[in-house]
Amino acid sequence: MSRRLIVEADGGSRGNPGPAAYGSVVREAVTGDVLIELAGHLGVATNNVAEYTGLLEGLRAAVEIDPAALVEARLDSKLVVEQMSGRWAIKNDALRRIALEARDVLPRDQVTYTWVPREQNAAADKLANESMDAVETGRSGTIRRTRSDAFEVESEAQVLPDTPEVAIPGGAPDLGPPTVTILVRHGVTQHSIERRFSGSGGSHDPMLTELGREQMTAAGRELLRRGGADVLVCSPMLRTRESAELMGEILGLEPVVVDGLQEVKFGDWDGLTFTEIMEKWPAQLSGWLGSSEISPPRGESVHQVYERVGEALTKIQAAYPGKRVIVACHSGTIRSLTVRALGAPLTSVNKMEIAPASLTTITWYDDGHSSLRSFSEAAHLDELQQTWVP
Repeated sequence: MSRRLIVEADGGSRGNPGPAAYGSVVREAVTGDVLIELAGHLGVATNNVAEYTGLLEGLRAAVEIDPAALVEARLDSKLVVEQMSGRWAIKNDALRRIALEARDVLPRDQVTYTWVPREQNAAADKLANESMDAVETGRSGTIRRTRSDAFEVESEAQVLPDTPEVAIPGGAPDLGPPTVTILVRHGVTQHSIERRFSGSGGSHDPMLTELGREQMTAAGRELLRRGGADVLVCSPMLRTRESAELMGEILGLEPVVVDGLQEVKFGDWDGLTFTEIMEKWPAQLSGWLGSSEISPPRGESVHQVYERVGEALTKIQAAYPGKRVIVACHSGTIRSLTVRALGAPLTSVNKMEIAPASLTTITWYDDGHSSLRSFSEAAHLDELQQTWVP
């Protein structure tokens, strides 16, 4: 007999649209025990977007618990329940996109949708408000609590491990040399100068401008001054291959293309400015900026980029263990790897500014730890007397 789970989902927006968040609870259907509580801030969005996102995240959490379970999704939104049940059409593009993501989480015969009165959905509503309250006071709006959290804390306090966990990166003995990655953002392109989204997967893959080429030559000289490197790898995109070739000529290294290092896939937003996107997709843009799980239309979410870039890093570590590796890549790649190194929330990627041709150095140890040695260094570009562009 299949396990049965209940997903309680809700969302809210203070302004509609306004600052928004979702809340989700997954319970055992038989006992009512809470297995996981989730919440996340979405930036500026509507109530409906927040409610749909709560459903999506709740279903994803249920799959993590048991992908074969039968799931009953309970919401106090008649709109979401009727649309997800197929009885009402979804006319809004933003809601349709989230709904399609939610439908892909589980086979349709494993999920049913039930409308409940608001008072019966209080736990999910409370989580959404807890997230919004946290952001208003400068704290993280991301919440993830499991039933085992309290037990794990108690166990850690009472039982000491035989071998203490190494808290200092590289502090364990006999690990060998770490793999050092020097992440170099490509030089400027015309899209950089015009502040246009320039991602992967589309027809917009611009080459470097003359200034961009000068920037990469300066970066290559700086890296040579610092002792060079053992290996030079790059993203498969044109501007990073150009950047790697310019640095490689100075360093005496042949670039190796590594798939997975490419820029974020912006989908329908590729080639557009922030203002143009805000005019046409205000809710989607706000949702994408506020949630690691929301993606641009036909694009990638922050979480998807994080996973893809993480796989590329694994390839690099396996191929060049203990080596000094220059990585010619993109701002999205560097942000993702920085978040991974620091263990920071995924939504923090939008708080990082990566200068063109800048250097970010991260050390990766075999014990699983990592350390950020430098971030977006750009002093080697001062002689160009450039105006910085993103």
